[in-house]
Amino acid sequence: MTDMPIGVMYRCDSPPENLPAYARLVERLGYDELWLVEDCFFAGAVSSVSVAAAVTERLRVGLGIMPAAFRNPALAAMELANLDRMFPGRILPGFGHGMAEWVHQVGAGHPSPLTVLGETVGAVRALLAGETVSVTGRHVRLDRVALEYPPAGPVPIATGVRNERSLRLSGQVADGTILAECASPAYIRWAREQIEQGRRAAGRTDPHRVTVYAFFDFDESRASARWEIARLLSAGRAPAAADIDLAEEVTALRAATGDDVEALAAALPDSYVDRFAVAGSPAQCTAALAALADAGADAVVLIPPRDPQLAVAHITLAADQLR
Repeated sequence: MTDMPIGVMYRCDSPPENLPAYARLVERLGYDELWLVEDCFFAGAVSSVSVAAAVTERLRVGLGIMPAAFRNPALAAMELANLDRMFPGRILPGFGHGMAEWVHQVGAGHPSPLTVLGETVGAVRALLAGETVSVTGRHVRLDRVALEYPPAGPVPIATGVRNERSLRLSGQVADGTILAECASPAYIRWAREQIEQGRRAAGRTDPHRVTVYAFFDFDESRASARWEIARLLSAGRAPAAADIDLAEEVTALRAATGDDVEALAAALPDSYVDRFAVAGSPAQCTAALAALADAGADAVVLIPPRDPQLAVAHITLAADQLR
């Protein structure tokens, strides 16, 4: 087993009032991090991170991710500086594109999501570094803006991105990258290559942390993980570039099952669960984590089953085995 940080996600479809008890449990079990998600239209991430940090003592709390188009960079920097000053070194913020449908639904659409993300991250990082920022970009416009209470130390900003151009941008402008669920070892290696291209183009030599989200199922049946993978495939998630060898098989499976999630889950080969999840027996889960680390993951965030009771049971049973 590796010594990389292992975190646990509080799923966005979980009621916000249950977060304080969950955060305390995650810390008590010895996990390194708790990650929260800002999906529309669930709970706001900044307030959730504040609560999770306030009810724990050492747990690092990830904010993955804030859709950049939703956030004025000055306000985002104010919030993040405030959090870091109150909970020094414990906040791990991230920005991303957000789902295009949701972004347009709230009137925040932009012809270049890549520009929005790059300009937002660049401005926020500069503000958090204590700079006075003036910029007239395609999306971000700031006139001599500076924080009255900047963080005492650096606050690493990650981006949650998936595709080639966005990964290269992450290497250029961010301090880390968050890879979404169903990131296989092959995909992690490929993503690392894209990130490094961006870093070389920007002349960056500082550390760049890759955080990987992984469906987690501490059960030898692996039914929950299998269903989650099938849900994404039935919704049209195509295999990533590094997993293109599965494209024809996925198309055939979807056609044969009519995109019925239950039927597709039953038809998925075990190899899909091996590739796209941390699931099964203690030995299988440990091997999956080691494979992610070997591929270039610096931290892994376990996404437990949707059922709240199962989620608590799985992260509790796994704590000693995985840590």
